[in-house]
Amino acid sequence: MITASDPWQGHDFATLFTVLLAGAPALLGLAAYLCSRLSRRARRSRTSLAVAVWRDLSLAAAGATLALYLWGCLHVLFVEDQELAQECERNRPEGAPEMVGRRGDFVPLRLVCEVSDGRDFTVLIPGYVNPALAVLLSLALVCGVVAGLLHLRRRKAVGGES
Repeated sequence: MITASDPWQGHDFATLFTVLLAGAPALLGLAAYLCSRLSRRARRSRTSLAVAVWRDLSLAAAGATLALYLWGCLHVLFVEDQELAQECERNRPEGAPEMVGRRGDFVPLRLVCEVSDGRDFTVLIPGYVNPALAVLLSLALVCGVVAGLLHLRRRKAVGGES
């Protein structure tokens, strides 16, 4: 049994599985919605074109973020404890003393191997995942804020302040 004080923890399987189980349908739903926005009927909606474009860009960036996060989680899902230990040993920095622990973090997504001199290093999750997640989340936020501001400005211009 693994306890909270166990230094050899990875990602909690139940949490990891739940993230993947909830994230996959959310991603599919988001993709279906964005594809539906390409229809002629959706393009004729009452929403202004600028607001719709910024909103859809925000949702596309959020979808890409979710897809990339799920991709990172899949790197961890099927790896056994023995393989995690081997991965830590294989990537241990030159001159680093013995391994003393391992932990899995969900934000940022990483598997951290700890050595006895206090240093740690990340393995298994591709190095591009977390920086790309930060950029995509920032893009989603900026596009969402722009869409919201354009929507508010349009409502004020039409005289619909309510």
